[in-house]
Amino acid sequence: MSEISGYGLWMYAALNAALFIFFAWSFYKPLNARDWRSFGMYSAFVVALFAEMYGFPLSLYFLSGWLGTRYPEVNWLSHDAGHVLEMLFGWRVNPHFGPFHIASFVFIFGGFSLLAKAWPVLYRAQLIGQMATSGIYARMRHPQYVGFVLIMFGFLLQWPTLLTLAMFPVLVGVYAALARREERECEARFGEAFRQYRLRTPAFIPSWGQRPGKAATP
Repeated sequence: MSEISGYGLWMYAALNAALFIFFAWSFYKPLNARDWRSFGMYSAFVVALFAEMYGFPLSLYFLSGWLGTRYPEVNWLSHDAGHVLEMLFGWRVNPHFGPFHIASFVFIFGGFSLLAKAWPVLYRAQLIGQMATSGIYARMRHPQYVGFVLIMFGFLLQWPTLLTLAMFPVLVGVYAALARREERECEARFGEAFRQYRLRTPAFIPSWGQRPGKAATP
């Protein structure tokens, strides 16, 4: 176990998972069953990530033989080697300051920023029974789902594992399905008002230069 002495830190794993789950909850604050479902999927991803980051490097353990033959200079069971992309590209810097790690923080910060902008608008709209169409919702229809995807993608850049790599496309697909279901319900409830909103507002990729009221592709 000495060769993976950088792991087995289950308290760190639990604390970091709890921190990022609470941090997301403080921005998102689920209000209904669908919100809790999307938040729960994000939470499962975070738990799986930190379990390997500080607990046991299951992915690196399985891949250590293959990686070791191709990159013999790297101790793949060391903690720093968990930053797989930094190791594979051979950056001669501390992996915590490498380009992938820095990029991961940009995506994670962007995701949390979207959640922070989206939740107050959505909360006020749900309180009065109206559509959320102001603020960030004037630029994109599903900022909350995009926020979760950005955060998870940022974590993947920083610390990819077999489990989280397998989970990511599944979760993206589930978020897309939730968005479509949400839109069907909004169309049934708000009718033409929602259809006009959908025409002028992209679903996931904001069009910042678009004039209000101009039709947009979803």
